[in-house]
Amino acid sequence: MRVLSGIQPSGPLHIGNYFGALKQFIELQHKNEAYYFVADFHALTSVRDPKLLREYTHDVIVTMLSLGLDPDRATLFVQSDVPETTELAWLLSTVTPMGWLEKCVSYKDKIQQGLPAEHGLFAYPVLQAADILLYDADLVPVGQDQKQHLEITRDVAERFNRVYGGESEVFRLPKPYILETSAVVPGLDGRKMSKSYGNTIEIFDEPAVIRKKAKKIVTDSTPVDAPKNPETCPLFAMFALFATPEQRAQMDLRYRQGGVGYGEVKGLLAEAMIAHFEAAREQRRQWLAQPQRVREVREAAAAKARATARVVLDRARVACGVGS
Repeated sequence: MRVLSGIQPSGPLHIGNYFGALKQFIELQHKNEAYYFVADFHALTSVRDPKLLREYTHDVIVTMLSLGLDPDRATLFVQSDVPETTELAWLLSTVTPMGWLEKCVSYKDKIQQGLPAEHGLFAYPVLQAADILLYDADLVPVGQDQKQHLEITRDVAERFNRVYGGESEVFRLPKPYILETSAVVPGLDGRKMSKSYGNTIEIFDEPAVIRKKAKKIVTDSTPVDAPKNPETCPLFAMFALFATPEQRAQMDLRYRQGGVGYGEVKGLLAEAMIAHFEAAREQRRQWLAQPQRVREVREAAAAKARATARVVLDRARVACGVGS
């Protein structure tokens, strides 16, 4: 199966990115033909510093390689390295009803967060559809919050196929691969961990920084000796992500019986996070010391992605009459 997904370079990747997506992406590379891209075109809706965007893009590549993405198994490319993306996005936009875009929950949410109502943000789902359809993807790993965008992708593909496909389909309809096991990781303030909230612990924060941030995790004022509910405690939810089943069960029991303080749990969590990414942190140091090797991975992936994309784009161009 061909699997495709992407991630925005809108800042350093954090624990929520890892458990919400990256961990599953890396696991999926072993039994599938995997295409993963760094969505720098999408990031332009929020990152307006060109130097910073280039740094973030490079950092995402290095982070994914450090976490275990194998460039011999998976194609890790940068969205803007494949110019076919924007051409297909225009072709798709000519058949996409405005009403579909107006209903997108993510657009409404971002406007409410204070982002300006610009065309790039409004047309985001069309570019995302191009990202997916351009590679004849079979499966698209998505969280529940991204399911609507994949549904729009399928709707746009079906409409293009109806208008221009005739007896043959132009686009393959991708299926969602819902990451049922992906966690909504709480941030330092108890809300979902997000760069926009400023409540993140980055994957490659230094150990001292991780320990300092862990101490800031918001908890209630329940005394040490009093029982606590692990099911409603964001601190326990974070601890559970890094603990073994036995450690989770033991901490669950201690919570319910009373006698465990939040300070102790924060300390255990910090050390577990540091240990979990220790090997990846060493891999990251090695990748950062070899910028030419990173460039070679990026260039090879771009060439492979463009070759795949060109086949689909040519098919779409011929179908709608702008290619021969």
